[in-house]
Amino acid sequence: MDALHTAGIHFAEVLQSGPPWLEKFWISVTSLADPKCIFTVCFPLAYFLDRKVGVSVLWTGLVSEWLNVVLKWFLFGERPFWWVHESGLASKELVALRQFPVSCETGPGSPSGHCMITGAALWPLVTALTALASRHSRSPVVKLTPFSTYALLQLAMGLSRVFVLAHFPHQVVGGILAGAALGWGLQARTPATHTVGFFTAATLALLLGSLALHSLAIAAGIDIDWSIRLATKWCSDPAWLRLDTRPFTSICRDAGSALGLGLAAGFPLHRGERLDPRQRVAGAMLALVAVQGLHRLLQPTDVTLWYGTSFLKYAVGPWLVASLLPWLILSLAHLRGSPHAE
Repeated sequence: MDALHTAGIHFAEVLQSGPPWLEKFWISVTSLADPKCIFTVCFPLAYFLDRKVGVSVLWTGLVSEWLNVVLKWFLFGERPFWWVHESGLASKELVALRQFPVSCETGPGSPSGHCMITGAALWPLVTALTALASRHSRSPVVKLTPFSTYALLQLAMGLSRVFVLAHFPHQVVGGILAGAALGWGLQARTPATHTVGFFTAATLALLLGSLALHSLAIAAGIDIDWSIRLATKWCSDPAWLRLDTRPFTSICRDAGSALGLGLAAGFPLHRGERLDPRQRVAGAMLALVAVQGLHRLLQPTDVTLWYGTSFLKYAVGPWLVASLLPWLILSLAHLRGSPHAE
């Protein structure tokens, strides 16, 4: 593995030696493709495009993120920004590498969460866009555009993760392959939008399963928090260490989102009425603003409270998107005397 890691370090050096404008591009890509965006951007947009697609995007995202955390716990993947020091490579030869505010991820590195989670969650959306393109055009170029864009995004995302020293190339490749496989496999297994019991059970399973695996690892003598200590030790700026990169934050996000889907399914505020195209566009814009505003609320400094608040925010988000906002839009339409029933 040392040879593979060393080759990855040298590849990152080549990427970082590029022009300044390319540096800004890589940092923008790695920031915009953060798995959090699946929950706060892609899900609201996909839901108002098509309800089933939206639920599939969120469900695939939360399942793949939970699996990514479990894989990281037990694969013990290094990250370049600390391995280059821990291995002694930085003291043996001149290594021209820089860290960035997005470099200091605190969880283990394998496989890449950006590539695996985002790749899996975008699969149902890309499939839906491909089907839409096929219905409206016979051009092969138009039909292939969604998946071509998906492939280019994955490539750019993988390179950006190597550039910022968050991952080695082999971790990126593993994440891309795992994400595509999960996206393809989970797309046809999205639960029905009305199964509140299922989503509630999924919430408990995600939380209790994570706690059980964590406890078993500790009981077996496995230092499951080793990566947090190394990230803290070797991060260039302590301010770059963020709680939202810790593995248990991902667990809270996934369990909260599953509960949010259950709340929206079990307590709908509207009665199956369908939004017209203009209302969908308005709903998508309102959803983006509402969800972004929700997640910009200040978090407590206590770690336990921080996790709890994060769980609540991600539980409220899907309910806002799938229940409250459609009800508000339809209520306004009724007040204007133009209801849209299915």
